[in-house]
Amino acid sequence: MAQENRVIVWFDGALRDPETPLVRVTDHGLTVGDGVFEACELLRGVPFALTRHIDRLERSARGLGLPVPDRDVVRGAVTEVAAAWGTELARIRILWTAGPGPLGSDAAWGPGTLVVAAGPTGTPGAVRVAVVPWVRNERSPIAGLKTISYAENVRALAWAHERGADEAIFANTRGELCEGTGTNVFVERDGALLTPPLSSGCLAGVTRAVVLEWAREEGIDVHEEVMDIAELTGAEHAALTSSTRGMVPVVAVDGRDLTPGPLTQRVAEVYARRHVLTPDP
Repeated sequence: MAQENRVIVWFDGALRDPETPLVRVTDHGLTVGDGVFEACELLRGVPFALTRHIDRLERSARGLGLPVPDRDVVRGAVTEVAAAWGTELARIRILWTAGPGPLGSDAAWGPGTLVVAAGPTGTPGAVRVAVVPWVRNERSPIAGLKTISYAENVRALAWAHERGADEAIFANTRGELCEGTGTNVFVERDGALLTPPLSSGCLAGVTRAVVLEWAREEGIDVHEEVMDIAELTGAEHAALTSSTRGMVPVVAVDGRDLTPGPLTQRVAEVYARRHVLTPDP
């Protein structure tokens, strides 16, 4: 298998051939998107912030009304996949669904389905973003949950790509800055880094949380603040965070060029240095 297509898969207690069908056609994750997931960076053979990712997987499962997976099984599966992958940079994805169920929206019968997989990921860099014409619903029952119902994100990201951008950015129903399809947003203003609060409907990003903690420990003014979407479209400096990007500068918003901000560069350096030294903060 070509390196760019290489995948390591764990399912039902063992590593599996990625070409072998594994999930039942009645799995609720497949039929109605009833499931949650996590994606974390595999750095030198070690999954970064795995405890935080498992904690969030459990919060998302509870938010969907799913039983939580056995965290020891999840951790063991990740360990097996990481060992099989090796030390090359990768992304590990942990998928937990409601399991087999009806072909409609009634609750699944279970038991839940757990799949852990690793695949290659690119080297992160500066990004261009586009604000999409659709909004996040901060009052949605799945707001803030990392579910596998990603069709909205797929459509938004395709819209952004069509306009020369790398990531799509959403406002919420109140016109406030919310998040990207797989990223949290920071705006650099008046000597501080600002990011939308969780009440905006954004995901409680693991990297977002680590950046907030580490930046404060380094004496950098970083905090949550409700911002109109115009704060981003008119910003001088902005940045994105995610588990596979770390912290990267935004260099264009809707085709308008930005320069990387000094605080963004400083925090990005702090994150790059500390996340190697502290693999499970």
